[in-house]
Amino acid sequence: VNDSVNTADGDIVFISSDTKRHMYDISHRVRMVDTSGFALKSYDEFYGFLCGLISNNFDISNIFIDSVFKIVGTETDGLEKFFEDIEGLAKHYDLSFLFTISMDTADAPQYIKQYA
Repeated sequence: VNDSVNTADGDIVFISSDTKRHMYDISHRVRMVDTSGFALKSYDEFYGFLCGLISNNFDISNIFIDSVFKIVGTETDGLEKFFEDIEGLAKHYDLSFLFTISMDTADAPQYIKQYA
């Protein structure tokens, strides 16, 4: 995240369910968004949340999402479609997304392994 501060072409957003944990590790130039107050229950809701962020600031170039399972839950139902939707969003708005997912690579479905 911090490395992108010097290389990104636009604004950088870091999304987590607990931004306090990262408060002193991440540059003040990165906008930190805590999802814990939004009760996101599905990948569709999270996608809508991301669209809202982007529509509010077209200068965003990089979005880092920490522990997607802690934000939405550990269910993988809907995750493949979510990644497909994110790919379309990234291409349309020229965005770079980086996700962290707590999952053993050997157990990960192919649609996740392609990003690992």
